[in-house]
Amino acid sequence: MIGDFAVKMTGAKSMDAPVTEPDGLGDDWVSRTLRLQPDAEGDAVATLVHRRDAGGPGPAILYIHGFCDYFFQDHLARRMEALGHTFYALDLRNYGRSLRPHQTPNFCTDLAVYDEELDAALHIIREQHGHRRLVVMSHSTGGLITALWAHRRGGRGWIDAMVMNSPWFDLAGSTFLRGPVTAVIDLVGALAPRLMVSRLGPHYGRSIHRSGTGTWDYNLAWKPIEGFPVLAGWFRAIRRGHATLGNGLAVDVPVLVCCSDRSGPNNRWHEDITRTDSVLDVEQIAGRAPCIGPDVTLVRIAGGIHDLALSAEPARETYFAAVATWLERHGG
Repeated sequence: MIGDFAVKMTGAKSMDAPVTEPDGLGDDWVSRTLRLQPDAEGDAVATLVHRRDAGGPGPAILYIHGFCDYFFQDHLARRMEALGHTFYALDLRNYGRSLRPHQTPNFCTDLAVYDEELDAALHIIREQHGHRRLVVMSHSTGGLITALWAHRRGGRGWIDAMVMNSPWFDLAGSTFLRGPVTAVIDLVGALAPRLMVSRLGPHYGRSIHRSGTGTWDYNLAWKPIEGFPVLAGWFRAIRRGHATLGNGLAVDVPVLVCCSDRSGPNNRWHEDITRTDSVLDVEQIAGRAPCIGPDVTLVRIAGGIHDLALSAEPARETYFAAVATWLERHGG
């Protein structure tokens, strides 16, 4: 499968034995700290989360979160485990469990930097835990990151399938924002990468967290309602990733792309915020899904929100059922 994995690894420090400790999710969850190559801010780590007894030859899922996010959706893990998959989740560097005091939250200037922790997680899942089949599941920005990573890695032989939950494939907004503004940020992001150029609105966060009108509980230090500042260097990296995807990737494994059936405004509260994707433009997701590779299935979830796994019923169950049906054909 991946016999020469150690040669392919991008960072030698990732091969060090990870430190494992109980995870805040409780029960039998553990976190494994993966030491990465130092970056411009100093020491960097990623965190692999899984059950204490994870391992074996059966199929596995590796989950990658989005921007201003981390893994907390243990109900998603339970559903995938019920299908026979061992569930793993990766908090990327500068995110969630991996965020250190000296780091800028969620910041990078090149999405390829995440190749190191993705490679390291695969090494653990494949080589140390012995899983023969691996599905990468991602949400929002995680969808863009993993699509580009799979393209660089060649896909098959590294992973067997991909499931994407509302992947961020383009910038919602006007043509002016996607064109001239992007061109300016491309220049500014190279010269002043830490310049704040925007900030996420609080409306989506208020609609899902229990401190607002939502029902979900998570760490607001790692996933604040108002989000983290959008910095020029990060925005530049995202837009360059969008451009690469738009030119077409060559991911040669089956891919499932799920998104809501409708988008809502992302700059204000509205009455359909709990029934629409009020972060991204779902028509952009649908339109760019074929750019990933030759075998892409698109499923629209009626009444789904941006993170389909956090949608109200019946949309959440519709999403889980769609994933289950697709995995039975492609990921088992």
